[in-house]
Amino acid sequence: MLYISNHVVIPDDEIDLSAIRAQGAGGQNVNKVSSAIHLRFNIHASSLPYFYKERLLAHKDSRITADGTIIIKAQTHRTQEKNRNDALERLKTLILEATVIQKTRRPTKPTRNSQKRRMDKKTKHSKTKALRGRVKGD
Repeated sequence: MLYISNHVVIPDDEIDLSAIRAQGAGGQNVNKVSSAIHLRFNIHASSLPYFYKERLLAHKDSRITADGTIIIKAQTHRTQEKNRNDALERLKTLILEATVIQKTRRPTKPTRNSQKRRMDKKTKHSKTKALRGRVKGD
């Protein structure tokens, strides 16, 4: 069971975990041991609430395929168990990121004082630039 929140839980049978050989350096160990984890999670076939499914499918992430499958490959650790926990934690993080509702931005007007400060600064800067010009001699 993967606990997303107090009310949302994903059963283990909905998450497909398979052990594969990890890439990269590691000597002979890499060729013998399948320590990396390949996680597949089908959003459409899951028991997630409709809101979560909708937000996940609309979320722009390279790990979510066009047919609604989340694919995560965990291979940072040397043991299969640590990679399994890492993959599940990354799935949980992805789901929580997708369900965060951004606060809507309300456009505001600059205050009169801030406008005045801006114009004073521009005037001062232009005077400084004008003083850098050529000195007229007699």
